[in-house]
Amino acid sequence: MASQPLNDPAEIPRELDRWNWGAFFLNWIWGIGNSTLIALLALIPGINFIMMIVLGLRGSRWAWRNRYWRDADHFRRTQRKWAIAGLAIWIVVIGGVAGLFASIIPMMKRSEAYQMSMELIRADEQVRQVLGDDITAGFWVWGNISVSAGGTGRAELSIPLSGSKAAGNAYVQAARTGGAWEVLLLIVRAEGKDVPIVLRNTKNIQIPNAPIDL
Repeated sequence: MASQPLNDPAEIPRELDRWNWGAFFLNWIWGIGNSTLIALLALIPGINFIMMIVLGLRGSRWAWRNRYWRDADHFRRTQRKWAIAGLAIWIVVIGGVAGLFASIIPMMKRSEAYQMSMELIRADEQVRQVLGDDITAGFWVWGNISVSAGGTGRAELSIPLSGSKAAGNAYVQAARTGGAWEVLLLIVRAEGKDVPIVLRNTKNIQIPNAPIDL
C-alpha cells in the first residue's frame, strides 16, 4: 500500500509556513529526519547552497506534508529543535575554523621567515620614506609555511603593513636549506603607488612596474 500524507489538512497552516532554519542549517540531515528526501540534493556540489535556500523557503511545507504531526504545536516544537541543533552545529564549526585561523596566524608570525622579512622591511630606507616610521604588520597574515622532515622548507606570505605615512602590503617568498631561512623575494607595495619597492629578488623574477635597475 502506497504511503499517503497523514496530516489533515495536507496544506500547511499559514502560521506554520515560515522560513525553516533547521532545514537551512542541516539541509540533507534535516531532510532524512523529516522524510524530505529532496533535501539530499544539497549533497551535490554546485547546487548545495541553492538547495539550502530552497529548503529554508519550502522546508516547513514539505515537512508538514511528509511526516505525521499530532498538531501544529507538535510541528512547531520539533522544527524549533532542528533549528537550535543546526545553529549550534554551525556555531561550533565556524568557531572551530576561526580558532584554527587564530592559532595559525600567530604561528606564522613567530616563524623565522616572517621575522626576517619584517626586519628587512623596517630597515629599508625607501620603505620608510613611503610608509613612514613605526611600521607595523596587521593581524591577518596570509600564506603558508612548510618544512619537510629533511629540514628544507618554503614560505609564501602576504603581510599587511601600516606606517605613519601610508599603508601597504608585503609579498614574501623564502626558502629553508641547511637549517637556515633565506628571503628570496620581498616586495612592498604602498597603497596608491604603482611602482613596487623590491627589497629582494634573488631569482631576477620580472615584476610589473618595478624599476629595471635594481
